[in-house]
Amino acid sequence: MGFLKKFFRNVFREGSMPVGTSSFERLDEEELEAHLGVARYGNFMLTDAVRPSYDLQVVPTQGYRHDAYRDEQNHTNVPVLMAAVSAGQLFETFMDLIDPLGGVVDVVLETSHSGEQKGHTDLYREHIDAPVLKSILWEYEDLLVNDGCAGIAVLNPGIPQEIQFDEHKLLIVYGDQLEEFEAICRDHQVRCDDKLKFITEAEHVHSSSDRYAQQFDELKMRLGMDCDYSDYD
Repeated sequence: MGFLKKFFRNVFREGSMPVGTSSFERLDEEELEAHLGVARYGNFMLTDAVRPSYDLQVVPTQGYRHDAYRDEQNHTNVPVLMAAVSAGQLFETFMDLIDPLGGVVDVVLETSHSGEQKGHTDLYREHIDAPVLKSILWEYEDLLVNDGCAGIAVLNPGIPQEIQFDEHKLLIVYGDQLEEFEAICRDHQVRCDDKLKFITEAEHVHSSSDRYAQQFDELKMRLGMDCDYSDYD
């Protein structure tokens, strides 16, 4: 696990945590290592990608909730499902959520491996057969599940609907007519709780490694990524 190696860079990389407010700042190395070594909270198992704050402002819990994304360009609210899924069924749930998008999809890889500046870089590939995409992604399950500096989105602009599997290993579905996606969540024992809080809504820490950065470059080549654009938060 790469938490300790990159811990302080990752905790403060977004520049949003004022000095003196982090729950990690006064921990000694033993306390820190013990906290970062905890992966199970009740029935919920975290991946290696992320850990919550030391004071557990949000306790990781399985479930999904309804939300909305404000599209300022079109002045519309886009329905959203956000889900946290325990590690053992996370990737399978994500793969099943791809199916309603149809036989040909677009894919975006998200990376913040460089760590040189705040934000991330997105790499885009249009028009890939969904079965081919899923076959490739299964080969990189470990990377996508456990790397806290990598994320992926699969979309069909013609519907339009989009599935994000983000750096925090949350599943986020955008678009109208989301009932089929809700049914898939329920099939995986992911239940609706519109009061659910996610790890992103409090202090947290990401983990990655040089090995995952290399694997990400391999995945990028396998998917034939031919253009990129930066998207900074």
